[in-house]
Parts: sequence; C-alpha cells; structure tokens
Amino acid sequence: MPAPAVSLPKPTPLQLRPFRAVRYEADRVGDPSELLAPPYDDLDPARVRALRRHPHHVARLLYVDTPQGAARELGRWLRRGVLRRDERPALYVYQQQRGARILQRGLIGDLLLPRQAGQLLPHEDVSAHVVRQRAAHMSGLRAQLEPLLLAHRGAESTTAQLVDHVTRRTPVAVARIGQITHTLWVCDDPAELAFLVSGLAVGQALIADGHHRHAACLQLSGDAAGPWASSLALLVDTVTFPLRLSAIHRVLPALEPEKAARNAAEVARVLPLPGGPRPPEPGELILTGGGEAWSITDPDPGAVRAALADHPSQWAQLPAGVSDHLLLRHAWSVPDLPGAMTYLHDIRQAAAAVSAPGSGSALLLPAISQDTVWELAGAGVLLPRKSTSFGPKPTAGLVMRVLGLS
Repeated sequence: MPAPAVSLPKPTPLQLRPFRAVRYEADRVGDPSELLAPPYDDLDPARVRALRRHPHHVARLLYVDTPQGAARELGRWLRRGVLRRDERPALYVYQQQRGARILQRGLIGDLLLPRQAGQLLPHEDVSAHVVRQRAAHMSGLRAQLEPLLLAHRGAESTTAQLVDHVTRRTPVAVARIGQITHTLWVCDDPAELAFLVSGLAVGQALIADGHHRHAACLQLSGDAAGPWASSLALLVDTVTFPLRLSAIHRVLPALEPEKAARNAAEVARVLPLPGGPRPPEPGELILTGGGEAWSITDPDPGAVRAALADHPSQWAQLPAGVSDHLLLRHAWSVPDLPGAMTYLHDIRQAAAAVSAPGSGSALLLPAISQDTVWELAGAGVLLPRKSTSFGPKPTAGLVMRVLGLS
C-alpha cells in the first residue's frame, strides 16, 4: 500500500514590518549630507578620523572602541534633539539616484528574521571574529545604524504602484554623498501600510550585503524572541531595480609580483601582459605590481582539488575560490592575518595601490553573475568571503533602529 502523501507547509512570507525610525532632525543639524557615512567597509582609517571630527557625524557611533560610550553619545543626541524618533510606525521608501538615473529604490522596515531555511538566503561565508565584533557593537549600542540590503525578484505590481505614488510626495530627507543623491519618504498612513504589508508576500530574499550583521543578530537572539529577532532591512525588487554586482580585489603589500608570477606558473597558466593591468575576463585572474601585469588562467585541476579539499566543489569554478585557496594559501603562502591582505572594490584603486616598485601585488578578480549567486545560495553553498560586492549599498545613519526607547 503506498505511503500517504506528506503535505509540506508553505513557506511563510518574509515580514517587513513598520517601525518608528530614529533620524537626524534637519531643523537642528542642517544638511544630513554632512552627517551620513558610506557603508561600513568602504572607509579607510584616515577618512574615519576626519569624519569623526564632526560632533554629530554618524561615524562617531559606527567606528568606536567602546560601544557603551557610543551608546551614551547616542543618548545625548536624542535628548538634545540632534536625533528624533518618528511619532508613528512607518515603512520608508528609499531611493538612490545619480543624475536622472534611479539606481535603486526599495522599502526600509523592521524585518522579522526567519528561522525557516530557504527564506532568507546568505550567499557568502562569514568570519566568526567579525560576527563577534558586530554583535558586541550592536548589543552595546542597542541600535542598528544601517540596514541589511536584501534582494528579491518580482514585487506585486500594486505594491510597486503604491511605492511610486509615495515618491511623488515631499521627501523627509535628501542627502548627497559623492555623486549619489539619497532620498527618503515616510509611509505612515495606516491604510497604506496595511496595503504594503499585505502586498509584500516575498517568500525568499537574498542577503546582498550585511552577512556579518545578520549573523550577529542571530547570535544575539539565540532561540528566544527579543529585540534581535528582527533587523533593520532594505528590501529591493531587483527585477525593477537591478543591483550592480562587482568583484572584490585583493591587495597584498608584502608579496613581490615577479616572484608571485613564477610561483603561480607552477599551478596555472601565466602569461605576461605587456600593456599592463586590465579588467580580467571570465575565468581569468590578473596579477599586477610595480608596473607589470600577468594573466592567470587554466589552473591545474589536481592542484585545485587539493587546495579546496575541505570546501564545496563548486568553489573550483569561482574566482575567489581559486584566488584565495590555490594562489594565496597554496602557491604564495599568504597568511590569513590582519595586514597581510586588504580588499578594494575599485579595480583602478587596487592597481594604483601597487603601481610603484616595492609596493606589493594586487590580484584582480572578475565578477560572477547574479544567477550564479542565486543558484548557489539556493543550494546552500556559501561563497568564499569577499567574493562579491552588491550595490549600491544603503548609506549609514539615514534611517536608524534604536532599541529601548519608550
């Protein structure tokens, strides 16, 4: 007799909930462009020091040695009216624009973090040390200063129409950082909120940015319900507003480029590039330093299998899998220690950082496709750390989630 069919429960839609955000009070502090910060990983120490000189810059809360001290400063800003909490729960329409081109538009809210597998897909591995750092900062500050960036495919047309309608109103904040204009609208009408929440029947989303902060929330919440069972999040429909996906490049200040090229030739095909460094093609890595450059392709299959013996087999087809494990760890013996390697998102900056003789080497990586990211994430395969850079990322300090306010 055949076994009865088992009815599997349908995945619960992700819940992006209205909340009362904390924002800069423009009447008190003026143009927020002078107070917001790029995403956490995009600032070097010198720039952080410069931003922290402003008495009310969000960098004074974001880059700290003692989060408890930052929490006291956050409390002072709230008491003095530098920051204020919105009176009513809301969802926030957030847009990034360069000139006439809208780069991104999405909804910021309080996302209930799902415990059901397959709903919120991470796509990159995390560092346990960095997760502990993020958790300590978030729990000490009792606030989130920048949202997770979440991608999903295909919103309800009626929801998109309402979001578009909201953007025709007067925004509550406009900031310009570099060439990007950041605009924020509040949607706090109860009928509109009910419509938006019911229309956001998103069954699955990809964590495009914020893996360590997501992992920190899960670590802080454990199995119990509490303030860290949810997270500040920006949800973007990438069918309507596709995110940009680029590679992250490796800069190795202690690695001599000619020696690196010779060692790489033992495990892959290495050819000099007389014209200097250029963007790598798919399946290619570019080694550069001291004004010279080499193309690295066709890694030896046996060497790749040995280098990735303890990792998913799919990593053999990923640029970061080959770069970090076959080359950095195996061929070049670069230690996985602070200072041994830095990461740069801009290919020109990475090449320029090692252009002078004796300044080390850079390894330039090609981008992978978004379909590859979704496919691997859906199969539960995490990419190597620092494999991808989704953007544009939301700015820090425009919309904040502060716990414990009455």
